[in-house]
Amino acid sequence: MDFFDSEPAGATSTEQPSRAGRGRRPRRPVRQQIMARRGIALGGALLVLILLVLGVRGCLDARKERALKGYADDVTQIVNETEQTSKAFFDRLDDPGALSVTEFEAEVNADRSAVDQYLSRVEGLDTPGDMSQAQNGLELVYELRASALEQISQRMSFALGDAGREGAVADIAEEMRVLLASDVLYETVVRPEINEVLAGEGIAGSDVPKSQFLRDGVSWLDESTVDSALAAVTGAASATTPGPHGTGLIAATLDGTTLAEGVPVSVSGDAPELDVQVQNQGAADESGVTVSVSAGGESLGERDISSISPGETQTVTIPLAPTPQGQVTLDVEVAPVPGEEVTDNNEASYTVTFG
Repeated sequence: MDFFDSEPAGATSTEQPSRAGRGRRPRRPVRQQIMARRGIALGGALLVLILLVLGVRGCLDARKERALKGYADDVTQIVNETEQTSKAFFDRLDDPGALSVTEFEAEVNADRSAVDQYLSRVEGLDTPGDMSQAQNGLELVYELRASALEQISQRMSFALGDAGREGAVADIAEEMRVLLASDVLYETVVRPEINEVLAGEGIAGSDVPKSQFLRDGVSWLDESTVDSALAAVTGAASATTPGPHGTGLIAATLDGTTLAEGVPVSVSGDAPELDVQVQNQGAADESGVTVSVSAGGESLGERDISSISPGETQTVTIPLAPTPQGQVTLDVEVAPVPGEEVTDNNEASYTVTFG
């Protein structure tokens, strides 16, 4: 009986595992789980990297835009101030009013100094790379303007006097052509280049304005126009007071060191000061006598003598700024007064080593 009641041995070994197998899900391999986790981590890292790149790019784009707008704003300010100087200069030529010869010359010298300052500011602009070509043109524009005003101021005393008047008037008319050239360069090259760069970067509202230094078209290129304008200045075409007129550069010292042409000297220390002795060698009182010093064509400073009597010697002190470096040639000049014919003794050059 026991034989019939018992199940076959083979039935137990095959049926029970089959029931257990139907109740379980096969487990995912461990390697597959690790790869999945790595994929998720890599995707997250890639997303963070993309966000960082976009953030950095956005910052760089914003910085570039600020730099370009800042450059355009600086140029606009200089151009607007130049326009004011230009207007004052040509308004004065059109109508000098009651200005005396000396006062008129002083005003022209002030205009020249202002344009020199504009040139220095242009050269010191913080220029973005995209504006390098425009910056080169802008510097040339202001170099032309500064050079023209420098020459006009130097020739003005002769144009307002008797000796050398005709030649001086012709020279001034020629410098008007230089001013015209600066206007053409700015309007056809510099301004379009700056505004094109701004437009290319999608920057609106920062376009630089026009700049025309030479007023009233080309009329000032005519010598007769210049001559008529200067003849309206009080005392023009004749000396302001009976002559003879003349000034002379008597001596110069630099921080106590006597300077002599052809004799190199050395000085040390910061903020050196140049003392220049000027003598009135004519027979009339003079006023507004300008004494200037430069090196390599760059102005280092100037001072005016308000008035000086015949035979009197006065000393003017000019701080040299910026302070030269190394060996340079200092060119010192006493500007000729109206009616002065002999100017050989109005200039001197000194070799100085700064250290």
